Amino acid sequence: MSINQTILHRQNVDSSLLETLLKARQNREVDFVLIDIREPYEYEERHIVGVDYLLPTTQFQSWAGLLTDRFGDRPIVLTCRTSNRTGQVQQILQDQLGMQNIIDHVGGIVTYRGATESGMEGARGI
Repeated sequence: MSINQTILHRQNVDSSLLETLLKARQNREVDFVLIDIREPYEYEERHIVGVDYLLPTTQFQSWAGLLTDRFGDRPIVLTCRTSNRTGQVQQILQDQLGMQNIIDHVGGIVTYRGATESGMEGARGI
C-alpha cells in the first residue's frame, strides 16, 4: 500500500496532505471523492481546484443517504471553510449511516495553500 493509499485510511487530513492527495489523484495513483459542503455563495467566492461535488450542508437530508449508493466504499474527503461543518457531518455519517470512509479536511479552505479558483463552473450535485 502506497503512502497516499495509507493517507486515505485516516479519519482526517490537513491541507498539506489534501494537496498531496489531489496531486496523486491527478497522476492516477489514488482514487477518492472531494466534496465541498459549503453553501453555493461560499463555493463561488473561492474553492479548491479538484472538488468533485458541491453538496451544501443546508441540503444534507437530501444527499446524505445517496453517498453510499453513488460512491460505494471509495474514500470521501469533506471540505468546508474551517472544518466545523465537516467534523459534524463526518460524525453523523459515521454514527447514523455507518460510513467509515469519510475523511475530514481539518482546517478547511482557510488553511489550504494549494490551487483554488472562483466561480461556479464545475459545481455539481449528486
